[in-house]
Amino acid sequence: MSACQLIDTTTFGPEALKVIGKAFDAAWAEIASGVGTDPLAIEVARLKLANAVLNVADENSRDVEALKRAALQPICRTRP
Repeated sequence: MSACQLIDTTTFGPEALKVIGKAFDAAWAEIASGVGTDPLAIEVARLKLANAVLNVADENSRDVEALKRAALQPICRTRP
């Protein structure tokens, strides 16, 4: 399953999904260059990021920047 499919199959409402998708895209733009070019590494990183965004999101999520920052916190802590 791809990261986008994971996000699209959640049970959030349309407004929350829109914000979640934007937060994912913004977070990916911030970390993508550090992932490298290997397609498998990219997909693993995108799935990890999608899970991180979904773990911090809720139905009332409306702040893209706050959601992005919250999702990146555990990921950035595990990076060297």
